[in-house]
Amino acid sequence: LVSVPACCSARYNLALLAFFGFFLLYALRVNLSVALVDMVEPNTTLAKNTTSNVCPEHSSTINVPRNTTGEKYSWDADTQGWILGSFFYGYIITQIPGGYLASKIGGKVLLGFGIFGTSVFTLLTPLAANLGVGYLIAVRALEGLGEGVTFPAMHSMWSSWAPPLERSKLLSISYAGAQLGTVVSLPLSGLICYYMNWVYVFYIFGALGVLWFFFWMWLVSDTPETHSSISHAEREYILSSLKDQLSTQKSVPWRPMLGSLPLWAIVVAHFSYNWTFYTLLTLLPTYMKEILRFDAQENGFLSALPYFGCWLCIILSGQIADHLREKQNLSTVCVRKCFTLIGMIGPAVFLVAAGFTGCNYALAVAFVTISTTLGGFCTSGYSINHLDIAPSYAGILLGITNSFATIPGMVGPVIAKNLTHNNTVGEWQTVFYIAASINLFGAIFFALFASGEVQDWAVSGYHLHRN
Repeated sequence: LVSVPACCSARYNLALLAFFGFFLLYALRVNLSVALVDMVEPNTTLAKNTTSNVCPEHSSTINVPRNTTGEKYSWDADTQGWILGSFFYGYIITQIPGGYLASKIGGKVLLGFGIFGTSVFTLLTPLAANLGVGYLIAVRALEGLGEGVTFPAMHSMWSSWAPPLERSKLLSISYAGAQLGTVVSLPLSGLICYYMNWVYVFYIFGALGVLWFFFWMWLVSDTPETHSSISHAEREYILSSLKDQLSTQKSVPWRPMLGSLPLWAIVVAHFSYNWTFYTLLTLLPTYMKEILRFDAQENGFLSALPYFGCWLCIILSGQIADHLREKQNLSTVCVRKCFTLIGMIGPAVFLVAAGFTGCNYALAVAFVTISTTLGGFCTSGYSINHLDIAPSYAGILLGITNSFATIPGMVGPVIAKNLTHNNTVGEWQTVFYIAASINLFGAIFFALFASGEVQDWAVSGYHLHRN
């Protein structure tokens, strides 16, 4: 089987466009947590938070006069929690339907309109905030509905586009956009708030999302067969590499699927990984500010650093994973398990270490950065294992695992907030311990029960053999 060069190929163009799509998705998702600081009247948050006095103050930055033309709202901490959490309530609803729909109408339209819808609702955010907090929560939940279909739709597209030995590379390129979106939009949203007005955070990213949508609909197609400008050689290469892996049956084998242990191995790993990821994403600025007495808001660069490390790690580990499978002849399951173990035990160790750095905030930031960076290995671990065990139903499988993996986004930060009422170092150590032990459990469970082979129920002939 002759491989077709990557440069300018249709499958790498798809990966690149998807990269920008996920970049914008995460920029649209994260921008609110930065803008919210500027949307709230300064005195409403201070009453609730007691800053710990363990560490000395070090942010002695001279205050530059900043733009204060934006509207201010008097939302208390609980209301802010609801505003930030409302996204996930929409997000969890469309995961499984998204995977199912993608297998029926194709991932291109679904992903395109998912991001388009999210962008439109982002453009409406300042208006909703003016109308009242209920409207804002509704708009955020609707954004979640739009974003919920995107990962399952993308997985579904890769099931027809990604040759098995290029899976780690192609998927890591497209999903790495999410990390880079976090990296760029955290400091950039801060700068926009600082020099312009918080409404522009929503207008700028929303407009870019709409622009991306037109390119996506114009340049991309659902399958290699329907692509207008793909070379004959590339089409043959992709189709022949997938010929024994895809199922032609129209009905979804729900029962054997839900009874499949390798699928539950991914569910447990996905849930555990996201617990740490979401806890950090929402609470890292709080930890830096309240415990280390170091304002992450003023230094958006430091809050973005961990995700930059993760982005680099995702891209590199994708290349390494496929190299090991192709050149070193390591089995797929061996690569997936090793990468998942590194990507979950590594972060657990460094996260606990971060709780013991005392007031050395340089070390604390370094440990948190290493922790999040190592998590990037998981993209070539459990994260694309859906495509190994059931390429035809990869979108639906991702919908299932991502539904479970959205729960930590809803409960993790709430539990962490409840555990840190007095903002003592000990309380935060407990938060890190919990995240680390959940990670450890997920890694071990995946290592025991994961598979790298296409499962019997996911191939065409399955029903014939059984009867």
